[in-house]
Amino acid sequence: MPRWKALPEGLDPEVSEFTSQLRGLVDRSGLSIAAVSDRTGYSKTSWERYLNGRLLAPKGAIVALADVTGTHQGHLTTMWELAERAWSRSEMRHDMTMEAIRISQARSALGEFSQNPVGGSGRPGGSAGTDAPGGSGGRPAGATVDFGVMRGPGAPSVPQQRGPGGPPRPGGPSPAGPPPAGGRKRGRRRMTIFVAGVVGAALVTAAAVLLTDIGGDGGEQTVAESPSPSPSSSAPVLPAGVKCGGDACTGKDPEEMGCGGEFVETVASATVGTALIEVRYSKTCSAAWARITQAAVGDEVRITAGGETSGQTGEVETATNAYTPMVASPDSAGAKACATLASGETGCTPVR
Repeated sequence: MPRWKALPEGLDPEVSEFTSQLRGLVDRSGLSIAAVSDRTGYSKTSWERYLNGRLLAPKGAIVALADVTGTHQGHLTTMWELAERAWSRSEMRHDMTMEAIRISQARSALGEFSQNPVGGSGRPGGSAGTDAPGGSGGRPAGATVDFGVMRGPGAPSVPQQRGPGGPPRPGGPSPAGPPPAGGRKRGRRRMTIFVAGVVGAALVTAAAVLLTDIGGDGGEQTVAESPSPSPSSSAPVLPAGVKCGGDACTGKDPEEMGCGGEFVETVASATVGTALIEVRYSKTCSAAWARITQAAVGDEVRITAGGETSGQTGEVETATNAYTPMVASPDSAGAKACATLASGETGCTPVR
C-alpha cells in the first residue's frame, strides 16, 4: 500500500511540486509523520494536511522541517515562497469564479423579472387591449411616430404642428405642441417659491435646535462629537500568511492561522513532573497558547490570559507533545499555562 495519497485534482503545479518535495524530505529522513510532528512541534493532523496538499504549510513548519531533516533552510523557504504565491493566486481565481457565478445568477434573475412587467401588456405600466387597432391609445402595426404625429403605411401627409386653437386631426390623437411661454414662467416661479419655503423651514428648525441646546441645564452647549473611526478602518494589516488577530484568534489552531514560526516566542515555561510546559505568545496575532512536551498520553495543558478562569485545553493523545488552541491577549504579561498530568501532578508557569 503506497505511503502517500494522490494529490487533489486541480492543485496548482507549483504547489504540487512543493508538496512532492516535502514528501521526499520526509521519506529520505526515514521519519514517520508522528515523529516529524514530535520534532517540529506541529501536530500530526496538520502535517497530514500539509503532505496531502489540502493545506499549505506555514513558513514556521517549513523552517522546523528543514532543521529536522538537515535541509538547507534558504533553499526550502525559497520554494515555499513560490508555492505560497501560487496558493494565493488559486484562492483569488476561486473567489473571482464565485463572483462571476453570482453576477450571472443576478443577471438571469433580473432578466426574468424584466420579461414579466407589471400589467402583462409587454411594456411597463401597459394595460390589456390598448394596442388594438382603432383603440384610443393604440397604433396600427407598422406605424411610426414622427414628432408626435402618427403615420401608417399609405397615410396622408399631415402637418407636424397645429396652431393654437386649431382643430385636432380626425381619427387620431391630438399632437402635443410645446407648452406656452407663460406656463413655463409660472412653473419656474412655483418651483422657486417651493425651494425658498423648504430652505426657510430648515433654517427655522436649525435655530430652534440651537436655542434649545443653549438654554439647557447648567447653560452648557452640546457639541456634536465626531464619529469614531470604524474598527475595520483602524484594524492592523496582518503579514502574508497570518489569518487572524486578537479576538478572532480565540479557539483557533495557531499553526493553521499562521501565528507560529517566526511570529511566536516562548515567554514563560515550567517543569511539571517530567513534562515541560510553555506559554507561546504571538505579538503579531495578539494571542497566546500553551504547549507541553516530554509528556505522556493523557497529560493535559491549559492556557488562560488576563486572569480569566476560562481558557483553552490541549491533551496528549498519541505523541509526547500537544498544544492548545489560542486565546486573545493584548500582551504576554497575563498569559499562564497549567498542566494536569495523568499521574495527578499539577503545575503552572509563573505569571509575569
